[in-house]
Amino acid sequence: MSAAPALVQPTRILIVGGGGREHALAWKLAAEPGVNEVLVAPGSDGIATEPRVRCESVDPLDGPAVVALARRFAAELVVIGPEAPLAAGVVDALADAGFAVFGPTAAAARIESSKAFCREVAEAAGVPIARGRAFAQTDPSAGLAYAMGLAADGRVVVKADGLAAGKGVTVCESLDEAAEAISAQPDAFVVEERLAGREASVIALCDGQRAVALPISRDHKRLGDGDTGPNTGGMGAVSPLPDLPDDEAETILDQFHRPVLAELARRGTPFRGALYAGLMLTDEGPRLLEFNARFGDPETQAILPRLAAPLGPLLLAAAQGRLDGRRSIPTLPGATTAIVLAAAGYPGAPAGPGPIDGLDRARDLGAWVFHAATRATPAGWESAGGRVLTVVGRGPDPAASRDAAEAAADAITWPGMQRRHDIGLAAERAAAAVGAAS
Repeated sequence: MSAAPALVQPTRILIVGGGGREHALAWKLAAEPGVNEVLVAPGSDGIATEPRVRCESVDPLDGPAVVALARRFAAELVVIGPEAPLAAGVVDALADAGFAVFGPTAAAARIESSKAFCREVAEAAGVPIARGRAFAQTDPSAGLAYAMGLAADGRVVVKADGLAAGKGVTVCESLDEAAEAISAQPDAFVVEERLAGREASVIALCDGQRAVALPISRDHKRLGDGDTGPNTGGMGAVSPLPDLPDDEAETILDQFHRPVLAELARRGTPFRGALYAGLMLTDEGPRLLEFNARFGDPETQAILPRLAAPLGPLLLAAAQGRLDGRRSIPTLPGATTAIVLAAAGYPGAPAGPGPIDGLDRARDLGAWVFHAATRATPAGWESAGGRVLTVVGRGPDPAASRDAAEAAADAITWPGMQRRHDIGLAAERAAAAVGAAS
């Protein structure tokens, strides 16, 4: 039996996107041995501060423009960050031009861009998933009737069928809320039962057939402490999880990722890229909430500092359909906590720019600070709306990593800044409970 081909480090990497996730990817990849330069399009002022990283202002949704940039740069690997370029077919344009691309085609990315398609594929693959159905926007009464059948009190979940930047899910507390959420849908929608448990994010690097898991993490979607307020794109993340350790990732991949990879390949749309399973850990076992077709944000910011091996060779191998039989990626000891700092008004209408103070102090405390929506001005850094920064602390255990992240986040201020103060508290308590029981 011949040995698997050796992994190769790409020397020139193009990253498409410009948020906190892309900053973390650029930080990680540019520091790896053998990488000469990382180009980020459009990138940001904050991303451009990383060594061996530069940015070029190109529309990430314009396939021909991205292809032209990849040619000028002589990119050996292109990594797509956000979901919108995937749905727009940028991967298809790059692949047609002969580039190695880490990211799924538009057809395979429907696993995220259509909640109805995700349910269809997951059910066909035999993946454990919440009960639910898809409905046309023209038939809201049928959706409400189905919701009442799932839960007489209306405690259901209503999901927009299309992309919604992580904010298209309404967790309803009553029939009135369910009716309002359904009537507000501009297009097709999905109604699902509301599962009880704790969420987990399991992201796998996939080459169309094979999958290798990244460290498991947990996102915190709600705006306020105690999981209150509206859903957001994510207000923080932790890794690892005491209630779903990294060494259980293989079991999760066998249950969720690999059956879906096989089903997508059977349909003629093989998936190459980051397949993200959002799970609910219920008393009956893990259940699928959704699949995303890319790295999570802010999960990526929490995960990448834990890796003890180069990421670039794995992304290139996945893009070329030649991941080997490895079962895991080595990780550093300890834990990470990522805290998102957001502008006033987020996730609705974010406030205007404000001067940011304390970035140097946060870094002096040993934290990583990833820029998502900032601008460099002659007077210093200013916020640019939405989720502005992600502050990441690391420590030997969840409590220490949370303390490190909290101290660094406390050092940063601007007018109207929003953040949670309980990111990682549940993981810290669960870890303590596990330790007490052992």
